[in-house]
Amino acid sequence: MLSWDASYEIVLALQAAYPDIEIEGVSLETLYRMIVALPEFGDDPSLVNDGILMDILREWYEESNS
Repeated sequence: MLSWDASYEIVLALQAAYPDIEIEGVSLETLYRMIVALPEFGDDPSLVNDGILMDILREWYEESNS
């Protein structure tokens, strides 16, 4: 089960689910919807904040461009 504190695991799941997405164009609201829609995600959606989403987005971008 994925939770908000497992940002790297969330990034890996996003990469698998959305391999061709342009990460630069993903808004925080879109990212939120993408994460909570992941079948492995099981945390409380209300526990997230913009800082967590920004960290996940940054990590996803860095992972995809390394």
